[in-house]
Amino acid sequence: MTAGWRVEITPPARRDLRRIDPPIRRRVLDELDRLVADPPTGNVIKLQGREEWRLRVGDWRVLLRLDREQRAVHVLRALPRGRAYRD
Repeated sequence: MTAGWRVEITPPARRDLRRIDPPIRRRVLDELDRLVADPPTGNVIKLQGREEWRLRVGDWRVLLRLDREQRAVHVLRALPRGRAYRD
């Protein structure tokens, strides 16, 4: 059995999560747990022209950066779909 990945939540993502309604926050955190499980599951795709990946949780998007060497998922932001892709 291989060691799993760990989730690291950045300060902007922590702020985003504090602002989300508790039931939605729980769904987002549950999806992050599933993402680093063995086997991983989740609706994740690589964003075109960017280094980030996105995890879809209903109408919310969690922007991620994967560090394969450290086996870490860096959670960058958790935003509603309409605001998630603005630079």
